[in-house]
Amino acid sequence: MPTLITVLKGGGRYDVTWVERLALGVRRHASAFTRILCLTDLPLTVPGVERVPLRHDWPAWWAKMEAFRPGLTDGTTLLCDLDTVFTGPADALAAPMAEPGLAAMEDYFHKGRLSSALLRWNGDALAGLYARFAAEPEGWMSAGSCGPVPNAVHGDQVVIDHLLRRDGLRPRFFQTIAPGLLDFYDPRRDAHGPVVIFIGESKPDTARGSVYAAWTDT
Repeated sequence: MPTLITVLKGGGRYDVTWVERLALGVRRHASAFTRILCLTDLPLTVPGVERVPLRHDWPAWWAKMEAFRPGLTDGTTLLCDLDTVFTGPADALAAPMAEPGLAAMEDYFHKGRLSSALLRWNGDALAGLYARFAAEPEGWMSAGSCGPVPNAVHGDQVVIDHLLRRDGLRPRFFQTIAPGLLDFYDPRRDAHGPVVIFIGESKPDTARGSVYAAWTDT
């Protein structure tokens, strides 16, 4: 059962509305995902979305490391950031038969390194990431824990990339698997998609035109 996982950590910019809008976009444009999970520490009642309580009080983006907890899913699993907007057909994210397995978005700024904005695996294949992080979270959250890296910001994707490299695992990038699937938001143009990714300060709630319309269309 293809499953999409997203994470909502309380106390930040995002609230339940972001889960609602992501889920609606998935149902419209990526219906191959027959199950949607939201790991959260907030009350959550969204039709078609299963609420899974966070076990740890890991701050901000570090809460995403709980997506790798064993037993959450069985089969194709996609970790998807809440600020992703679907504007067109996106079932390719759910691993078509020709391109199954470990895959990720390539980081916009650092070629050859993954971004956890979109990360796909199978079942408990990445449960080791959770186990190693949970064993010493303060250590992994400390800048420099992964040695020299090009990223200016030390976050979850730096640790994920480091641990996968250490295990000899290199995900294929969606930009190679499905050219044209991902599109990085640019306020200078209107047409985007089918999967719109936001980087830097840009977010769906400050987007313009057709992207904002797609995000708010209920």
